[in-house]
Amino acid sequence: MMRNALGLLLALIGLSVPATSAIAASPVPGTPEPRSGDEIVVCGQFFHTGTRVVLWIDPGGYDAYRLEPRYPFPPPADPKKLRGPGYGDRTAPLTEQEAELTRGGNWALPELQQKVDQFVIHYDVAGVSRECFRILFARGLSVQFMCDIDGTIYQTLDLKDGAWHATIANGRSVGVEVANMGGYKSPVLLEQWYKRDPKGQVSVTIPERLGDGGVLTPRFVGHPIRNQLIHGTIQGRSYSQYDFTAQQYEALSHLTASLCTIFPKIQCDYPRQKSSLGPPTEIAATQPAAGDPTTRPTALVTSPEEHGTLIPHKLQPEQWDDYQGVLGHYHVQYDKEDPGPAFQWDLMINRARSLMTPEALRNNARHRHQPARTIPSTQPAAEATAKPAAQETPHKR
Repeated sequence: MMRNALGLLLALIGLSVPATSAIAASPVPGTPEPRSGDEIVVCGQFFHTGTRVVLWIDPGGYDAYRLEPRYPFPPPADPKKLRGPGYGDRTAPLTEQEAELTRGGNWALPELQQKVDQFVIHYDVAGVSRECFRILFARGLSVQFMCDIDGTIYQTLDLKDGAWHATIANGRSVGVEVANMGGYKSPVLLEQWYKRDPKGQVSVTIPERLGDGGVLTPRFVGHPIRNQLIHGTIQGRSYSQYDFTAQQYEALSHLTASLCTIFPKIQCDYPRQKSSLGPPTEIAATQPAAGDPTTRPTALVTSPEEHGTLIPHKLQPEQWDDYQGVLGHYHVQYDKEDPGPAFQWDLMINRARSLMTPEALRNNARHRHQPARTIPSTQPAAEATAKPAAQETPHKR
């Protein structure tokens, strides 16, 4: 009787009484929401990856938002020498109005999906992710993801925030630092980190000064997926490098599949020159000959089904402007060689594509030829034309 009277009173003033079943279905205040441990965060939302992920908010995570040198290991000798935050707003490829609206990370997911179209692969030359984070912090730099030797993925920032990892690509990209000591002209420099046992198997050997290196898997011993030293040419220079671990390739494939699904403009492919144009040159032309078809955006394959060869150097400016997909740090900058000659692009990309759903692959294909571009806000909308992404912040890597 009293409930009916209360309901009538609330109805008269424009409110309603929820049904008993609706009240029962509502979450109980204070009930924890379970997580699977494979989630990444984009615009405050959780997305599954199918591989182990440690977030910056998790115990043992690496937090790029912190201004103070707080680590799960001894801090630098002089904690007063701080570089300030190593991340910032995504400012390119945005108009002035868009940059103002998204200032402070005020992104909605659909808006961010229109502006992120590249996934940059680095090697960290630090050996393990804990050391990588320490070095990045000390240099005032950042990256959204790190992949340790055991395949653990660490996310340090929400992807709505720009990390300072790849100069002009920072605004339109997501980056990952993969634990690996990198490529060298002299393989002698790799002997501290890689040892061959009496049976001939090569293992990743963390130096004693780093303890267990912070590797999450207890007593983990990593092995390059190929047992021999790999030799190759990047940017016209020769390097020797040990390959990444099987666990890293599997984790990176899951992360790549996830990013290409969440951000359909990131094509699940890597920079390849069309086979009809012959093999790519070993070094990018600084002054391309007029009419050289290999320097045009049309020189790159446009679908995973098209035959092509990995481009082992920086993309030409027009090619980079138009490029959507996974790429190496050396495709962005002349002075970089990561992820090096040992990185197996086909192994990772083919595995990533196999992990994507048919609908995600179709959505990926629908977003081809739609690169993130900047239209200067000073131009009238009717006269505006697409322009290359502008340079970002002076804090560049």
